[in-house]
Amino acid sequence: MSAHALPPTTAALAATAACDLEPAIAEVETRLQALGDALLSRDATALERCAGELHRALTEAVTRFSLAARHGAQVPRALRQRLVRATGAVAAQRESLSRATAALDRAMDVLIPTEPQPVYRAVPGRAFGTATRGSLRV
Repeated sequence: MSAHALPPTTAALAATAACDLEPAIAEVETRLQALGDALLSRDATALERCAGELHRALTEAVTRFSLAARHGAQVPRALRQRLVRATGAVAAQRESLSRATAALDRAMDVLIPTEPQPVYRAVPGRAFGTATRGSLRV
């Protein structure tokens, strides 16, 4: 910055911050699509990688939107709607993954059952099938 240059105005900062929002939203949308593709392909390695990339993209988008808000940027309606759709897509994928996990847990319970619990258990200190005096009351 030269000695005669003025610091950027609030309006200039707001405009710059607003311009940074579109690429952030586009990156979130791209990462959501990649995560959906990884879910469909059932590729665990790709799924983990895509989930991490989506997390980073969401963090960056939130940071950029927060910065824009601090500088008074007007977020265009179209970008707000895209962010809302992206948020809804994340929630839908989370719900889908939760249902898939529950189904997998049920399948595992069928394939690998836990040890069956006996219906009748012997009381410690007593022989099975013997009654002690006063154990039956009328």
